[in-house]
Amino acid sequence: MAKSKGRPEYRRLDARLIIATIEKLQDRVAERFSDAGLAQVAGELARAARDTEKRAKLIAQPYFLLRGLVLLAVAAYIASQVWLYSVIDPRGLLAGHDSGNLVQGIEAAVQLFILMSAGVWFLLSLEERWKRRRVQGWLHELRAFAHVIDMHQLTKDPTVILNAGPRTASSPDRSMTEFQLARYLEYCAEMLALTGKLSALYAGETKDPVVVEAAGDVENLCTDLGRKVWQKIMILSELDEGRKG
Repeated sequence: MAKSKGRPEYRRLDARLIIATIEKLQDRVAERFSDAGLAQVAGELARAARDTEKRAKLIAQPYFLLRGLVLLAVAAYIASQVWLYSVIDPRGLLAGHDSGNLVQGIEAAVQLFILMSAGVWFLLSLEERWKRRRVQGWLHELRAFAHVIDMHQLTKDPTVILNAGPRTASSPDRSMTEFQLARYLEYCAEMLALTGKLSALYAGETKDPVVVEAAGDVENLCTDLGRKVWQKIMILSELDEGRKG
């Protein structure tokens, strides 16, 4: 939710509210699992959220220097066409007395048109391509972060509570209670969902279809990873209901 002219706006994500939510989640994780690596991951997510807010604002700002170069290129193209018209004698060309100059003038005009059009197109698309490359790199960081979160919940298996078998020397540490495991998994699911929202901040600041699609891919990844976490939470919930029944 974003604010506009002092009133709440419910059609856009507000980076400040996302940051506040993540910072609150960071405190919750640190208070519950102060010695766990997940607390450090939550802190990194909060820093990534603050960076994302700054970066999204940069993407929304125009590159005035590049736009100035585009205007210069257009002005140069117009000046070149005016120059060509000034050096060619229209009356002589129409009378057919200067066919050599006619061919040369047409060739020069076509070459200048092609070169100037290519230059203008290159400058016009340069800003979008620069922004696209930067955002794709930032989205890659969020994608990698989602996998880091997924790694932290990977060994948190609720079936061990259902059927705790004998441990081996290489068995992961599973000293959490059922309540702690549920909270841990919920924190992971929330962090994945918020990571997806950070990617959506980039998509909200541009109309570039490549960036929008890349941001959507990160959101889909977070949703798929979060779905696995919620499946584990449902197993714990069914275990609790079975005991109460």
